[in-house]
Amino acid sequence: MKAAAETPGGEYAACASPLEPASELSSEELAILSRREASVNTSAAEKAALAAMAATPQDAAEDATPAADPADEQDSAAAAARRSPWNEPKWCIDAGVDSTWYIERMRGCGIWRAEVNAIDVRTGRKIGGIKYLVVGYSFSARDSKTWAYQTRLMEVSRWGRAVNGTKASGSASCTGKCKVVEKKFPAQTISASAEPYGQFFMNTTINTAAAKQRGTGRSIASWRFSNSQWVAPSDATKLSTVEVRCDNALPGAPRQVGCVNLRAVPEISYSLTGPWPEIAKHIKDAQATGLPGKHGTTNYLTRLTDRSKIKQNREKACPSSLQRPPGKSCDEYPFASTWQGAKYSGGPFSRRMVNAQQNKNAGDALRGFYTYARVLEGDRFLVWIR
Repeated sequence: MKAAAETPGGEYAACASPLEPASELSSEELAILSRREASVNTSAAEKAALAAMAATPQDAAEDATPAADPADEQDSAAAAARRSPWNEPKWCIDAGVDSTWYIERMRGCGIWRAEVNAIDVRTGRKIGGIKYLVVGYSFSARDSKTWAYQTRLMEVSRWGRAVNGTKASGSASCTGKCKVVEKKFPAQTISASAEPYGQFFMNTTINTAAAKQRGTGRSIASWRFSNSQWVAPSDATKLSTVEVRCDNALPGAPRQVGCVNLRAVPEISYSLTGPWPEIAKHIKDAQATGLPGKHGTTNYLTRLTDRSKIKQNREKACPSSLQRPPGKSCDEYPFASTWQGAKYSGGPFSRRMVNAQQNKNAGDALRGFYTYARVLEGDRFLVWIR
């Protein structure tokens, strides 16, 4: 406003709101979100995007410009035409506008409200505005040092004067153990049929030459609105992701780097009608007595990786002196590979003789879960019996 008032001939200025708290969805917002109700499997696109980024020479990625200048309209249009937005997961759209991140171990998504208004600098009054939704979407991989972040702006309604032809453009930054290696948010028109979006890639900056490294970072998208009728672009609106942890500390894969959403607590699932029903029934019964790790609670299990301590947990719960019937083996809960195991919890535990092959296969599945979800030493997790 001050800059506009001091600009000769300046009539209109821009005022962008911060991201707004949630309330009930309006009919206009419901209509906008209904465009994305179709179920979308995002896994293949996410994998392809990260693979393409990994194949990009680092120098070229770091030299990518943050956003096209609004004056370079033709260049911006060409750049936008060469890209396409990533589809957000259906569960993100189902959650609706809640001004928060919904997260899985390697995905995050959320929807926010905001608006930008045109101001008459002579009176200080709003003379027009655009209300829009912001869809934030991020994804990582268990075997990549890179994660991706997209912001999409979806017009809900507009009113008044001095807003036609409004464009959005932006950039990104990263805080913590990370750096932005590509940031693309060229100037794009926002309208009922045009949704500006930016796409960004971040790399971890942990020292991957050293063993057992880990570090967290947050990527921050920012965007501004511009219009030929305004004396200057709006102030920046910003949206930060949740913390992403990258590491090379996964047992069994000492040089592999991967990234996950730190706050997302992973769950392993066993089914009572699946391939290991005796194991599932044992865990269900054990959890019913109050032992930790049950789905829907905050009574977590935490991973233990020290092999000697795991062995001590196992020997405490299922000593070799314990007789095993033919075809059976001793199954313990909480798992020996957790700090809640029989030896190191100092508390109660459960053991049961179960089908030996089921026990072996279920143990293999648990180790696979640790690897896939990058469950490190001390990481929390839960067990869901379906």
